[in-house]
Amino acid sequence: MKLLSATSLVALHLLPWSDAFTVPLHLSQRQQRRAFLNVPLQSSPASSSETSVVVKRLENSAVEVNIAVPGKATQAAYDKVANELSKTLSIPGFRKGSKIPPKVLEQVMSAKGGRNALKVQAIQDLIAQLVEPTLKEQSLDPIGQATLVKPAEEIAETYVPGEPIELQVKCDVWPDIKWATSKTNDEKPYVGLKAKYTRKPFNQERLDRALNDLKERYATLETIDDVNHALQLGDACVVQMDGYMATADGTKGDPLPNAASGDRVEVILGPGRYMEGLVDGLIGAKVGDTVTVKVSFPEKLRDKTLAGKPAIFDVKVLEASKRMVPDVTDDFANQVRAGLTADGLMDELRKAIDAEDAKEFVPERNKALGEALAEVFDVDVPDTLVTNQAREKYAVMMADMRANGVDDEVLKSQITPENFLKYKNIVKPGIERDFKISMATDEIARLENINIPAYQVEEQLESIRKDAAAQKEDIGDEKMIRAKVETTLQRQAVMEWLAERAELEVDYKDEEQFDENLMKQIAEDSLKREKELLGADVDVEALADDTIDIVAEETAAAPVEEAEPVASEPVDEVPAPAPVAEAAEEDEAARQARYAAMTVEERAYQVLKDLGSLDKL
Repeated sequence: MKLLSATSLVALHLLPWSDAFTVPLHLSQRQQRRAFLNVPLQSSPASSSETSVVVKRLENSAVEVNIAVPGKATQAAYDKVANELSKTLSIPGFRKGSKIPPKVLEQVMSAKGGRNALKVQAIQDLIAQLVEPTLKEQSLDPIGQATLVKPAEEIAETYVPGEPIELQVKCDVWPDIKWATSKTNDEKPYVGLKAKYTRKPFNQERLDRALNDLKERYATLETIDDVNHALQLGDACVVQMDGYMATADGTKGDPLPNAASGDRVEVILGPGRYMEGLVDGLIGAKVGDTVTVKVSFPEKLRDKTLAGKPAIFDVKVLEASKRMVPDVTDDFANQVRAGLTADGLMDELRKAIDAEDAKEFVPERNKALGEALAEVFDVDVPDTLVTNQAREKYAVMMADMRANGVDDEVLKSQITPENFLKYKNIVKPGIERDFKISMATDEIARLENINIPAYQVEEQLESIRKDAAAQKEDIGDEKMIRAKVETTLQRQAVMEWLAERAELEVDYKDEEQFDENLMKQIAEDSLKREKELLGADVDVEALADDTIDIVAEETAAAPVEEAEPVASEPVDEVPAPAPVAEAAEEDEAARQARYAAMTVEERAYQVLKDLGSLDKL
């Protein structure tokens, strides 16, 4: 099994969607779902049994929930906020930590610009306490944070502690899996997928080499009795070799060590078998002849004192033989393996070579299978997930731009909610496709009990550890790496399972020659689109040469894909992302307070830094 390196783990080409949606398989179903978004599990809230609830389904796996909150709950939430605030405020006439009447607290907060602050906080606490258990009573699993349809400040105007109130919130929920109806009750919709992909034609040249090597192994020798026979290519001979180092003027120098010379050395007269010059020097020689041959030792010779050096050999021909290379017959195949026929031998060779070549096109095959899988599987993708994934993609893109020399201030000025929404709409189809395929493969693994042995996961981890150690890098969170390895291997196994049961049509095409001019045109078109999206302030043309070089290098090793336009990340309209696993832990309230003190541009830029996309350069 091929081991993954630390860098290849990040870009596992066998499954393009594997890294974006990876969760630890040992977690509960609910924990796995939240792991997709790095959303923390909320603490256990108060009971919602006394509330009246109406749930309305919306598009994109969202729901609208109307919660009729009884007066007892509104009073309890308000009193809780007042008690907690009393412990932190210092008000003349009251001891610190003593119970302060709520009206006094409201007056103090209003004087500081926080009108209805207690009521707003009480409403937010009610949402945190009631929404999740309310959804779970409806067998729904929320994703991310619920948001009020009306702002809390507006609701606070009519909020009266002790009186009932109706709260209307929207929330994304984990989607239900929907399989297409099978033609028969026994047929599984994901078995027998029809897919088509393109790959290189069968490598006939490689088959010829493999067959020739196999025949050479079974070649026999027939002594040549004719003393006048001149050696030719394909013959074999036994020789005595006496070697000398060559001097600067091309004459014999010091004798070579015994290991470099030899008595009764068998030489097969064929190209590429021995030191350059030896075979050519023996062509035409007869038994009993001694020929002087000038050679060069291979550069990669283990003995570095001789590697690459010129030498002179006196070679005496002792015996000559005719090499008899067998034809591919049933008798020959039976020699290779008992019971094997000539047709069976050729079939096995073809399959082995084709299977090896096919590995290069597994990404294309899996992409085709994924598209076919999408036809029999559907799921509504929550907007929260699309937003988070778009944000991460954008952060990587911004980091690349920074690495290419775009000034930090210019980057900050381009981070706007409007630009992010443009970018999100561009990448949304790809995010939704990858999420659907990831969910489908995980569900198939569960239904078909496709699991990965622990030793295979450990082999991959050990390879990653060694790779990181060789590069003097920290492996990071090993639990997270283990989860990615396990999930990736499982999804690979699912795709192999599907491929074995699919109706795959392969279109064999020769590789197209690399067109440098076409690559430059693609790069220039991409830069033009980037400038249109980013605005005139960014000197995109200054990056043209670097970008063209990067595109050309990447295209030489991969199929050409049109670059996606770029944009910027929102701040006010999109919640700030949770920090990545490697980032230092920070209290959420402290982080939000830090963001609140920044301008829009500075806050968005800091979000990118907290994601680690800028600081890791």
